[in-house]
Parts: sequence; C-alpha cells; structure tokens
Amino acid sequence: MKRLHRKDLWCWSVFNERLNIDFNSFVWTRAAGNVVIDPLPMSEHDRAHLRLLGGAAWIVLTNRDHVRGARELAAEFGAKVAGPAAERDGFPIACDAWLSERAPLFDDWRVFELDGGKTPGELALLVGGTTLVTGDLVRAHRPASLMMLHPDQGLRDAAAARESIARLAALPHLDAVLVGDGWCLFADCHESLRALSEPTPTGRS
Repeated sequence: MKRLHRKDLWCWSVFNERLNIDFNSFVWTRAAGNVVIDPLPMSEHDRAHLRLLGGAAWIVLTNRDHVRGARELAAEFGAKVAGPAAERDGFPIACDAWLSERAPLFDDWRVFELDGGKTPGELALLVGGTTLVTGDLVRAHRPASLMMLHPDQGLRDAAAARESIARLAALPHLDAVLVGDGWCLFADCHESLRALSEPTPTGRS
C-alpha cells in the first residue's frame, strides 16, 4: 500500500479501464483498531501489508456501490462493517453499524451525509480534522482538479449535491481530499470544493 500525507493513512488502488482512472481504498490505522474505507479486492502484497499494520477492525462503506471487496476482507480479518444509515433499506451487505451525522461510530472523526448523488445519504468522512475522504459524489478524473459526479454516471440532483459540497468547503482546515475514484488532492482543497459548490452547466470542475 502507498503511504499518504499522514503516517496513519494508507491507500491501495485498482485501475479502472472503463473510466481510465484509479479506484482507491484507504486504511486509517488507530490504536483502537484499524478502519478500512471502501475496500477494493487486495493483492497478496497489500493484504500482507494490512496484516503487518494490525489488520482491520472496521470496514466503512461510503455508499452501496462501494461494497467492492468488503465481504472477503471482513471474512478474512473478522472486521465489522458499517454503512450509510440512509441506505439501510436494501443495502447489499449486512452491516454491524449504520453511520450518520448523529451516529458517527468513532469519536475521532466526523461523518457527513451528502445529497444528490447516486445514492441517498452517501457519506463523506473527516479523519483527524483535516483529511476528507469521499466516495462517489466528489471525485477527480485528472490531477489537481476535483469534479462532481456527472448526470450520465448517476447524479440525481445537482443543486442538492452542490449544497452538500458547500458544507464540506466550509470546513475550517483541509490538508487533503482522498477520493474513491480518481486522483487524490493534497493542495488547494477548499478552493476546489468551493468551485464545485458553484452552479455550472455540467457540475464538472
């Protein structure tokens, strides 16, 4: 796995040929048990690295389309699974906890419920007060430029999505935006999020 900008955050990726971008998964290492976010299937190298880091206590899924390799990882490491509370009905995998802004699961992060995307209540996660992790709604198909999910890819309500992104842009300090789809951002995070929150013809940056 790749080390990220913080010593407690790691990433592994799988290239998606249809979109010509990487899909990303993240590991947040913590003394109370590691958290894996939107896990893709793992190579043996990455699986061994995760074991070295202490395995996985929780798997957090930001939306129902990011179940990915969660079942296999949960079975291998005995991890519990958490999903978005707003997607509880019909969620494709059994969950041990349902996350919302009122029920974030962990004291040392924040959960944001986003509107307007492919699924109701898609989650964005604020780790350590400065690192934002997004699922599908906020993504990046080229470096240093965030974009919003396109209507052709499932965006349901652009105005509601922009309002949700404006809440993220208002966070006091962001060092990084770690996206599930595409290029992660490590500079000018507020400016990029603010640009997405402004009305545009396509919702793209």
